[in-house]
Amino acid sequence: MTDLLIRNVRPMGGAPVSISVAGGRIAAIGAPSPGPAARALDGGGRIALPGLIEAHTHLDKNLLGMPWYRNAVGPTLTDRIANERAERARLPIDARRQSARQAALSVAHGTTHIRSHVDIDTETGVSGIEGVMATRAALADVVGIDIVAFPQSGLLIRPGTLALMEQALRLGAETVGGLDPCGIDRDPKGHLDAVFGLAERFRRGVDIHLHEAGELGAFSMELIVERTRALGMAGRVMVSHAFCLGAPDPALVEPLIEAIAAAGIAIMTTGTPSRPVPPLKRLAEAGVTVCAGSDGIRDTWGPYGNADMLERATLLGLRNNLRHDDDLPLALAACTTGGAAALGLSGYGLAPGCHADIVLVEAETLAEAVAQHPAPRTVIRRGRVVAEAGAACFEVS
Repeated sequence: MTDLLIRNVRPMGGAPVSISVAGGRIAAIGAPSPGPAARALDGGGRIALPGLIEAHTHLDKNLLGMPWYRNAVGPTLTDRIANERAERARLPIDARRQSARQAALSVAHGTTHIRSHVDIDTETGVSGIEGVMATRAALADVVGIDIVAFPQSGLLIRPGTLALMEQALRLGAETVGGLDPCGIDRDPKGHLDAVFGLAERFRRGVDIHLHEAGELGAFSMELIVERTRALGMAGRVMVSHAFCLGAPDPALVEPLIEAIAAAGIAIMTTGTPSRPVPPLKRLAEAGVTVCAGSDGIRDTWGPYGNADMLERATLLGLRNNLRHDDDLPLALAACTTGGAAALGLSGYGLAPGCHADIVLVEAETLAEAVAQHPAPRTVIRRGRVVAEAGAACFEVS
């Protein structure tokens, strides 16, 4: 028996079809199943996309639902890290509550899977991990959540953090995080030896924030490539932000892109307007897996963000000057198939046998969906409608 029959939808902007769902997976695409359906949904000719993928955010420290935070933080990365550490002690930021609020907002916009970096440091210990894990368990039926153990305040410069990282991995964090090996820990070899050492011991992937620009960032990237190759970790390493790839010197950037592609390293970009960003089209041409994320959403770092990954595709298109209709789907791919590939998600897509994670969007073409990010949307996860009319179909505290 078909659990859900979605009539009159256009997968990836193609011809109208019906999608039959059974057991949480796509059973057929085409003519309606001749058997009975427990529920039928009229797609109204909307485009069907696979579930959007939020490949980089910080669920544990948003301020959603809390009083407006007046941001007066200094301009440097270390200013923001220090301010956040101080404010976290002052503000009632509960990682379980805040992660649930952001996850619900993400689902309402069409996200069906999230990777969250969660702070690990000597002041909060692993409380953030425990809070996000509670949300992951509570919302397992409506959204997938991967957790990165993230040493936001530094790994080596704050003694005791490495032991807490181990504890977080034992609790269930899937990925080992890292941060600016030169700029924060000021010990690139030591930092990367520690990060990749944990990954090797616990058989986990790696995801490193690399804000370092220009030649400094290129140096750190080269060290990451070396370790990825040496440990045979192709497909299990991501570099987030990678601002060094936005440098204007082709002699610096081109060898890095070729090395990243050969090593099987994924790149995450937010398309930020404030820093040089990885060139989306050039990375795609080189065969590099590119994904996207919101990063921080309304937190002590900044007031922006709404967890809408289709809007993030718009921002990627703008930041990369994608104007031709044939180029705009590159931005969408970073928020869908690129994210799924980077996170190693199985059963993702719009084909029989794939998980029935589907977003219905009112647009004529994929280019329009990216350029206009129309809302509201109908969001389906594992064959269950989890959001309609811009709101999640479940409640969180």
